[in-house]
Amino acid sequence: MIRLFNTHIIRQTQELDGMWSFKMEGFNKEYQMPVPSCWEQHPDFLKHRGNGAYTKTVYVKKDGNIRLEFKGVSHTADVYFDGEKIAHHYNAFTPFSAIVKNVLKGEHEIKVEVDNTFGEHSALHIPNDYYTYGGITRPVSMETIGDMYIKNVHFTPYMKNGKWNAKTEITVCNISEKAQKGTLKMRLEKTTAELNVEVDANGEKTFLIEREFGNVRAWSGKEPNLYMLHTALSVNGKDTDDFIERVGFRMVEIRDTKIYLNGEPIYIKGFNRHEDYAVDGCAVTLQHMVQDMDLMQAVNANAVRTCHYPNDERFLDLCDERGIFVWEENHARGLLPEHMQNPNFEQQCEDCIREMIENHYNHPSIVIWGILNECAAETDEGRRMYKAQYEQIKSMDTSRPTTSATCRHFTDICLDLPDVVSFNMYSGWYKDCPIDDRNNQEIDWIRKSGGDNKPIIVSELGAAAVYGYRDRSHCKWSEERQADIIRDNLEVYMNDDRICGVFVWQFADCRVTEDGDWFATRARCHNNKGVVDEYRRPKIAYDTIKDMFEKYGV
Repeated sequence: MIRLFNTHIIRQTQELDGMWSFKMEGFNKEYQMPVPSCWEQHPDFLKHRGNGAYTKTVYVKKDGNIRLEFKGVSHTADVYFDGEKIAHHYNAFTPFSAIVKNVLKGEHEIKVEVDNTFGEHSALHIPNDYYTYGGITRPVSMETIGDMYIKNVHFTPYMKNGKWNAKTEITVCNISEKAQKGTLKMRLEKTTAELNVEVDANGEKTFLIEREFGNVRAWSGKEPNLYMLHTALSVNGKDTDDFIERVGFRMVEIRDTKIYLNGEPIYIKGFNRHEDYAVDGCAVTLQHMVQDMDLMQAVNANAVRTCHYPNDERFLDLCDERGIFVWEENHARGLLPEHMQNPNFEQQCEDCIREMIENHYNHPSIVIWGILNECAAETDEGRRMYKAQYEQIKSMDTSRPTTSATCRHFTDICLDLPDVVSFNMYSGWYKDCPIDDRNNQEIDWIRKSGGDNKPIIVSELGAAAVYGYRDRSHCKWSEERQADIIRDNLEVYMNDDRICGVFVWQFADCRVTEDGDWFATRARCHNNKGVVDEYRRPKIAYDTIKDMFEKYGV
C-alpha cells in the first residue's frame, strides 16, 4: 500500500510490492527477497553492510511512458530499466521517481542496485545512534503516464474575512519534444475551478488556483477533518491524468512564546519515534504503524517527532486521520564539524529538504519543519549551514514554523534563526543535577542568545532502561529509575509556562550500529530509552507518562 487512500483514478498504477530476486555482492547465491523489507531480516545478512541488487520482471500493458516511484531505498539506489540506468538517488528516507519514455507493451526488467555502506559518498548516513538498514525499505509502484502529467499539488489554506481560502499550486510536466496544451480541473467538495494551461517542450510549469471554500470544517487535534482534493488534466477534451491529495484546513502561527493552531494555543505532549521495529527493521509494516499510534494515543500523546528523518508517508497519513501533530525533520543527527565538512553534506541536505517538503507538503498534521538535530551549531561554519537550510525551507513553505533540537548548551550561536527554540536535556540520566535549576539556566541562556520571545520546546528528555530489569533500589538501567527520571522531568517542564511542549525520548527502543563508540554506552546494541521495547512491550515508564500526560497539559 503506497498511501492510505487512492491517489489516482485516471492514471493507471501498479504496486510492485512482493517478492523480488536478490543478489548480494560477495555471496554466490540468488535469493527471493520481499519488497519492502530490510535485508538484515534475512538470516544471511543480519548485520551486513554492502551492495545488493534487486530485480523484478514487470508487464507493461500498452505502449507508452511509465513512471517508477520508490518511496524509500536505503540508502543509495541506482535504478535500471532493461539494462539502461534511469535514476540515481541518495537518502533512505525520501521518495524519488524515474520516467521511461516510449516503452513497448510486454515484459521488462527493473533492477535496483542498493548500497548501505558508510564513507565519504554518504554524508548523512554514518555510524550513529540508530541503525542504517539496507534494502528497498518502502513501497514501489509503476504508473502509466502521457506526455503531459501532473507532477504534484500543493495546498495552502488560510483564513480571509472569517472564511477558509486556499492556494492550490499544481505542477504539470511535459516530457514530449513539443509544447503541449491542456486544461486543469480542480474539485474539493462543491468548489471547482478550471484553468487552461500550456507547458513548453521537456519542461514543467506550476499553475495557481486560489479559491474561497464554503462550509468546510477546520482540521485540529480534536477534530481532524479531512477533504479529498481532486485535480485532473485533460488534453483535447479527454481526461488524461489526475492527482488526488487529502488535505485539511488549518493554520499554524507563532505569537510571542506560543504556537497557535487556527487561532488557539496548542500544548505539545509527544514522543520521539524512530522507524524501527524488532521484526521489521526500518521497513515498518502498516500493522505495526497502527500499533505504535494506538500505544501513543493510549497515553494521551498528541504529537510525534520523526527523529531524525522524514517518515513513511503512510504513518503521516495516520497522523492526519487521528489529529496527531508532527514535527518532521530532515536527515542529520549529531554531526560534528568534520562530518559537516564532507563535500557531499550540503547538497545531500538540500536534496533531502526539497524531497521532504515537495512530497509531504499537504499533510495537515505536520506543524513544524525541523533540521540538523544536535549538529555543530556552536561554530561559524555550522551557523552558515543552519541559516542556508532555514532559508531553503522558507523558500518552499512559509505556512509552518521551523526549529532544530540543540544540545550545544550555552555555546549554540544559531538560536536567533528558527521560529521555535528546542533543546534536548537529560537531567537525571547523563547529568545528576536539580532539574528545575538546570531548566532555569537553560531558558535564561536561550533568552539572552537570540531566543527571546520565541516558543520553547523540550525536544528530548528521558532515561534508559532494559525491558524486564527491575530493581527495588531504583538503580540506573532499571525500569524504576527510568520512570522516576521521566516523571521528575515532566513535573518541571509541564509546570513551566515558558515551555509550550515536550517530547519524551523515546517511544520505542531502537537498534544502533556497532561501528564507532556507540556499543560502549548502548547495552544490547540498542538505544534503550524507549518507554516500550523494540517489540512494543511497555515498561513502567509507559504508565508513568500516561499519568503525567493526563495530569498536565492542554
